[in-house]
Amino acid sequence: MGVQTWVHPALELESGGVLREAPIAFQTWGVLNAAADNAVVVCHALTGNTDVADWWGPLLGPGKLLDTSRYFVVCANVLGSPYGSVAPSTIHPATGQPYGASFPRITLRDTVRAHRALLEALGVQQIRFAIGGSMGGMQVLEWGAFRGFVQALVPIAVGASHSAWCLGWSEAQRQAIYADPDWQGGHYPSDRPPRAGLAAARMVAMLTYRTAASYAERFGRRQQEGRFSVASYLHYQGRKLVDRFDARCYVTLTHQMDTHDLLRGRSEEDLPAQPTLVIGIDTDGLYPLAEQRALAALLPKAALRILHAPQGHDAFLIAFDQLAALITPWMLTQTNRRTRSAA
Repeated sequence: MGVQTWVHPALELESGGVLREAPIAFQTWGVLNAAADNAVVVCHALTGNTDVADWWGPLLGPGKLLDTSRYFVVCANVLGSPYGSVAPSTIHPATGQPYGASFPRITLRDTVRAHRALLEALGVQQIRFAIGGSMGGMQVLEWGAFRGFVQALVPIAVGASHSAWCLGWSEAQRQAIYADPDWQGGHYPSDRPPRAGLAAARMVAMLTYRTAASYAERFGRRQQEGRFSVASYLHYQGRKLVDRFDARCYVTLTHQMDTHDLLRGRSEEDLPAQPTLVIGIDTDGLYPLAEQRALAALLPKAALRILHAPQGHDAFLIAFDQLAALITPWMLTQTNRRTRSAA
């Protein structure tokens, strides 16, 4: 069906503000069953979108991990993203102009509450499991607050909170954008966005998504036309992002990721009590495996599985076969337990 939009009439934020007539973009695959209890929520990463078929295609379809013959698969766009949900680039209903720099700070909990309202508007009564990696994994953990509504969780390549290491990388990327002369506090004209700053931010981010070994193998010290190959690759990635993204949205989303802290305002008794499969990547330098070990130890019904891959953090978008092999048996166990308890 492609991208659809549902409008939240009045979205209350953790900050105390309200976003009125707030669009939420989403896509669905499969059919909601008569009991309305076969939904699966897929949560996308930082610059991702609702098209799971594009970035997790090998996992989506009949007989696959995201089995569209069994599940009603839903992916909603996070708040603050340029791909259809309310964001700095969205027209403010009261002014007729883009929100721009006036767009409020958004938290991950704001996004997940908005997405829950969407799921309820679609008629969903229960979510079989929520799954996602990186920023998507942060959303998955926040879905755990809805214990009766969400049955199981699969957070991938994420910890219980955004570490000082990750906070630092977020700030470095934002400063690259702020240093662009066209930024002007986010009040830039639509025909002159800060492309150079956003490209630089993306180049910084790309270094955190892979490993030194993978860069050495792929690029080494090879050169092309007087430039090191790795430099050409990073410039290419920067250009790709500025052609499809918005600098204000990037700033908004990195701030949103910085709010990730599962224990913020909660006691350990309030933590997700659902069965949870924590997936860690052994070469991840951004969210090291120690963070997944700590997360699995923190949650009362968690199991840990390790994805062994040379690519680093981005492996959850590359090593599809391994990912499916780690998750599918665990999901079958949860399904069998559900069947027995219903009998």
